[in-house]
Amino acid sequence: MRITAQTVVFDAADLEAESSFWARMLGGQVRAETDWHTVVVAGAAPVAVQSAPDHQPPQWPQGLPQQIHLDLDVEDITSAHTEVIGLGAEVLQMATGDQRFNVYADPAGHPFCLCWH
Repeated sequence: MRITAQTVVFDAADLEAESSFWARMLGGQVRAETDWHTVVVAGAAPVAVQSAPDHQPPQWPQGLPQQIHLDLDVEDITSAHTEVIGLGAEVLQMATGDQRFNVYADPAGHPFCLCWH
């Protein structure tokens, strides 16, 4: 089997909020269709959002399981933190002790981590 493309697809009740968030996060553009938005970055589609009117966001760390999450490595956690909050992310957990990641939620409630080395 040869896989020719790979896209992470998020379910969301609000397609516009979710796809706009990821387009700004990844520096891309939204290609919108009725029930599907594709985020295009440098000619690729790493993220898409499909309509799910009954979507229930995960409640991390307890409650509904997180289902999926992205780890995004960043060079400067301080500026990255400020930027994602400005884009509409919610802080779920800040790093403690030796942890080198903060956990956030996107507008639809999907967890993602900003990681640093």
